[in-house]
Amino acid sequence: MSAVPPSPAPVRATERARERDVTSVRAALRSPQRLRTEVLGGLVVALALIPEAISFSIIAGVDPRVGLFASFTMAVSIAFLGGRPAMISAATGAVALVIAPLVREHGLDYLVATVILAGAIQVVLGLLGVAKLMRFIPRSVMVGFVNALAILIFLAQLPHLIGVPWGVYPLVAVGVAVIVLLPRVTSVVPAPLVAILGLTVFTVAAAIAVPTVGDEGKLPDSLPTLGLPHVPLTLETLSTIGPFALGMALVGLMESLMTAKLVDDVTDTHSPKTREAWGQGASNIITGFFGGMGGCAMIGQTMINVKGSGARTRLSTFLAGVFLLVLVVGLGDVVGMIPMAALVAVMVMVAVGTFDWHSIRPATLRRMPRSETLVMVVTVAVVVATHNLAIGVVVGVLVAMVLFARRVAHFTEVVDVAHPDEDTRVYAVVGELFFASSNDLVTQFDYVGDPRNVVIDLTQSHIWDASTVAALDAIQTRYAAKGKNVSIIGLNDASHERRERLAGHLVGSH
Repeated sequence: MSAVPPSPAPVRATERARERDVTSVRAALRSPQRLRTEVLGGLVVALALIPEAISFSIIAGVDPRVGLFASFTMAVSIAFLGGRPAMISAATGAVALVIAPLVREHGLDYLVATVILAGAIQVVLGLLGVAKLMRFIPRSVMVGFVNALAILIFLAQLPHLIGVPWGVYPLVAVGVAVIVLLPRVTSVVPAPLVAILGLTVFTVAAAIAVPTVGDEGKLPDSLPTLGLPHVPLTLETLSTIGPFALGMALVGLMESLMTAKLVDDVTDTHSPKTREAWGQGASNIITGFFGGMGGCAMIGQTMINVKGSGARTRLSTFLAGVFLLVLVVGLGDVVGMIPMAALVAVMVMVAVGTFDWHSIRPATLRRMPRSETLVMVVTVAVVVATHNLAIGVVVGVLVAMVLFARRVAHFTEVVDVAHPDEDTRVYAVVGELFFASSNDLVTQFDYVGDPRNVVIDLTQSHIWDASTVAALDAIQTRYAAKGKNVSIIGLNDASHERRERLAGHLVGSH
């Protein structure tokens, strides 16, 4: 007697329970080991955020405190509002690039108004279900996104490795060695934290003159305050900030949702993307009211938190924000002593760990369809060229769509299946009919040599768009010009309804 397979419902319930336990703050608080992982993960991320936030502030053309406070408010608020536990949101380079022209022309108050409006747009888009569009991003684009991200993280470290004192290079090498080798000995303390603390103590004790975090910009010495932007509430203001707010909203959502999907894959857990979308918007609104420059998910810091430190809950995200504020406001002088070489070592290893090395192995490339490899390469190339992950993803998806349509178009064929009598010929159309495949359809019939009656059987096809209906009309017109009759049979209900609605009404359409 064969065994009865388990019902999928209990299996799904068990999987959901496992995911809730992995990402549960309450479970982490009850486990000293998991709590230590979350706390130390948050601390490492906070240390790595400081130079990043300062750099992004410089890109945006604002005071470093604007980026640092944005990172604090984004991290703390998204810990409560976001859908993806352990993901880090803060001030980012992508957002800084979008808003930099606005800051140059109109100043900080217009920036703050833009951040608030962008957050409102993200909330609306999130509630409208924009996160569901993630299902249309192919795996090859996702791989290209990850690889491009790793390359950008590495390239961002080059300014700290070129034209610097020679002492930087051995410090980076030691930092990388600690991060690689320490986990083989113990995992009690995250290796990146050990590298940062160890190199800081060494450089201070040995009085080695190398660039430090303090050299990147002045750290704030006061807490952020709540306020409103001083801008006129007019249509002219809206027309000024509107395009920047929309660009910021779209770039932020795309990067955040892609990062959330990446963390889902890394942690083997699921997260509600709709909540993440409107949570990002709400966090940007809060950040704007505190005078921050806004932001989105930070993939590099998220990988430090998830892969480097092993954090899995919202606690690490919350603590990253809290530690960041404590470090820059309360311990600014100490934090300023951290050598940039230590943070560069951490980020280099994040880049190495983020890159999907399996995707470029010769065996993988030989096995993978060329179109998939092309999509990945295009995504990487566009992202690296523009330094904009969102543009790269959009171009990658468009290339994937074109290649898919081109490939599927050639799957449709017309088969001569029967000759019931000398005056009748039956064709069967096999495959999906849409704008790409229907263009070839018109050329696959023998308009001159066919008998008086032609039957086109679409039982094994489906009409997807108006282009196909127009192609069928063209086929009938060509046969009619030769004095021949055409019957189209075998339509399913959806195809029949579409053809009935459009047939004969597309003359002159192109």
